Amino acid sequence: MALVLFSGGQDSTTCLAWALERFARVETVGFDYGQRHRVELAQRAGLCERLTALKPQWEQRLGDDHVIDLSALGALSDTALTGDKAIEMGAKGLPNTFVPGRNLIFLAFAAALAYRRGLTHIVGGMCETDFSGYPDCRDDAIKAMQVALNIGMESRFVLETPLMWIDKAQSWALAQQLGGERLVEAIVEHSHTCYLGERGARHAWGFGCGACPACKLRADGYARWRASAAS
Repeated sequence: MALVLFSGGQDSTTCLAWALERFARVETVGFDYGQRHRVELAQRAGLCERLTALKPQWEQRLGDDHVIDLSALGALSDTALTGDKAIEMGAKGLPNTFVPGRNLIFLAFAAALAYRRGLTHIVGGMCETDFSGYPDCRDDAIKAMQVALNIGMESRFVLETPLMWIDKAQSWALAQQLGGERLVEAIVEHSHTCYLGERGARHAWGFGCGACPACKLRADGYARWRASAAS
């Protein structure tokens, strides 16, 4: 039984498919923290509909969805993801799209929800290979958080990060492996990654401004995956 951190983006959609393939019961949770690209939350329901249409067992396994208000996180943050400012590198060598503590807070709230719902596996799209320098995406941070949650909640949660050691090209390949071209197309058409919340321009890899770090990473991964598949 699993709870998937499901933002409505490419990575979390792939992780949802991964969980639906493995667990008999899967629930999802999203977080509204005042993110600049809040449009991602609006994509979640449509993505769930399309995933459950891909395989009968996925439809049977997908359970309740939850959205948690974390507006306090956005209010505390002074970042390019929570405010209208240019994306640039910060003083510590981290991009100013880094929201301090975000993944740690997400996991703590997810664990509290999983505890109440009787779910033991918590699935997130954190990744060290394409992590934009975010320290709370590192494997060490996730492992440490798992220890802290299990001690603090007297539980045996397993934090699953299926994308941790693969890059964006491999993430596209994983999506195809899990759900074929129909899942790839659902991710292209309906998931949202762009930091600026732009959904006006349709590219081969999906919608977005095409210039922010998230768009560039997604576009580059898509191009490398297609080129590899064609060779």
